[in-house]
Amino acid sequence: MAGAPASKDVDVIIAGAGVAGATLALALKQGGLTPVLIDPVEFDAQLAPTFDGRAWAIAYACFRQWRALGIGEALEPHAQRIEQILVTDGQTPGAASHGTGPFFLRFDSAEIADRADGEPLGYLLENRHVRAALARAVMDAGIEVLAPARVASAAFGPREAVVTLADGRILRAPVAVGAEGRGSVIRAAAGIGAIGWDYPQTGVVATVRLEKPHGGVAHEYFLPGGPFAILPLTGNRASLVWTESRARGAALKAARPEIFQAHLDRRFGDHLGAVRVEGPVFTYPLSLQLAERFTAPRAALLGDAAHGVHPIAGQGLNLGLKGAAALAEVLVEAMRLGEDIGSEAVLERYAAWRRFDTVTLSAGMDAFVRLFSNDNPILRLARGAGMAAVNRIGPARRFFMTEAGGAVGDLPRLLKGEAL
Repeated sequence: MAGAPASKDVDVIIAGAGVAGATLALALKQGGLTPVLIDPVEFDAQLAPTFDGRAWAIAYACFRQWRALGIGEALEPHAQRIEQILVTDGQTPGAASHGTGPFFLRFDSAEIADRADGEPLGYLLENRHVRAALARAVMDAGIEVLAPARVASAAFGPREAVVTLADGRILRAPVAVGAEGRGSVIRAAAGIGAIGWDYPQTGVVATVRLEKPHGGVAHEYFLPGGPFAILPLTGNRASLVWTESRARGAALKAARPEIFQAHLDRRFGDHLGAVRVEGPVFTYPLSLQLAERFTAPRAALLGDAAHGVHPIAGQGLNLGLKGAAALAEVLVEAMRLGEDIGSEAVLERYAAWRRFDTVTLSAGMDAFVRLFSNDNPILRLARGAGMAAVNRIGPARRFFMTEAGGAVGDLPRLLKGEAL
């Protein structure tokens, strides 16, 4: 697709063909708009199921969106249902092997089983399978993809957005969407600032094979250095998201396999039998970044370009997918009403729809990190009492499960499983 000419007759320019950007393109196409995707990575390479270690916890409402867009069938063989989530507040590595302590939370999909289709709490999907399914759907839909290609600059006039690629090609459309990550060129060109800060933590990610069945149970252990999550995958494997200080994270990344395995055994415990690392170990610094605005004249932000949050609750990608559903519905409805889809009035509907949920969730995740990533005895007592209280109150548990599933509030049609 690298040699394809840049189309002039497009409705929406989407910079970034990652999960959120590709999902938006499919939704816009379904609704009758013509999008074009721009990405620095060769798009055909997305079809290769190359192991990259990453996995996503997908809210059940976001999975409904993929079903409504026609890719549910391709994803379901790779989707591990999350039937239970067990949250435990621990003090020492190896807490996983000692069962639940006095303060814990248990979420069970059976409590909200009255939803349609008996949905679980969510799904675990490896990034490689999501990427391949989306890429195939984009190609099958005939959506134009310019890749590899980089956005060099963008300008936003009274009637159109003008995006110039590094190779000199120029694209024009009523609106341009920045979905190209935290260093978004679209965001910078639109004059939208970002606020945020780094956490003194590193995320260590690995995939392991388990000796005993995981039963679709996700475990999250809050330890003084940060959360340690065991997320079930298909094939009786699990994705580990292991938060440590930056120094320990760097040491784990550089450790010989047998040393890493020893640390893993100590941290993991033996409740699922022996564990064996499969594939490489990945590390990444953790930070919070939130755009000051989600829109500007002729521009909208999506995914990490709009919000990058701590992975403590696995909500980062889900925020992007919710944003894709909302932005697609706003633009498609505006088109059907004969409105200028890039006007400030139209784009503000998207911003208003997503602003409160995004800001409150980002702030909540930040507070969660600060509350749980420490060993202060007073804070430990307070959070333990809070967890115990929620665990005893059925309506509170059900609310948190529904919130995590993305099914609270005024939902876009796609998040209800309805086509645009």
